[in-house]
Amino acid sequence: MQNLLQTSITFQNNRALLLPIEELEPAFEELSKVAYIPGIWLYSPGGPMTETRLRNYIQTALDEKAKGVSYPFMIFDKKTNEIAGSTRYMNIVPEHKRLEIGHTWLAPQFHGAGLNKANKYELLRFAFEELDCNRVELKTDNRNNRSKKAMMKIGAKVDGILRSHMVLHDGFIRDSIYLSIIKEEWEGLKETIFGEFNISKTS
Repeated sequence: MQNLLQTSITFQNNRALLLPIEELEPAFEELSKVAYIPGIWLYSPGGPMTETRLRNYIQTALDEKAKGVSYPFMIFDKKTNEIAGSTRYMNIVPEHKRLEIGHTWLAPQFHGAGLNKANKYELLRFAFEELDCNRVELKTDNRNNRSKKAMMKIGAKVDGILRSHMVLHDGFIRDSIYLSIIKEEWEGLKETIFGEFNISKTS
């Protein structure tokens, strides 16, 4: 797992293109085009995005990548040829063959348009088929019904709710809901929920 995550990984299918975040300034230039829309960060622990916070956000992702605990991507919509948001592998635990897909955000105009499903397919396929993961985790603020529905729609099952899990920027104490997909479930989901993405490329 660690060896693969030390290489440059690009994912694409007929809808999504995921490019690795490798340097601060190029990523900042792209993500600045969509990152400052207030609604994106409604449930974010850090609150509304600013220029300083975006730079810190990207630099933290790069620092965690260097440590082998995260692998961040920029998401592009191939239908419109536009930057749409970001996502990453995070909380990577090679010895337990486990990781989380998180820090996923898309500009509102891409919500409900199939882009999230397209990028999740690539991330899940690589996690189970190349990284040999036993488990892929997802989590969100338990109030975030749109995010919960999106996770369940791709076949993730609820593991439970961690009460008083995070303190948000405004002092609100958040409950986090954890969901997961495990290796034994992947082939079935690949054929049913993700059947439309039967041609994909990884490099």
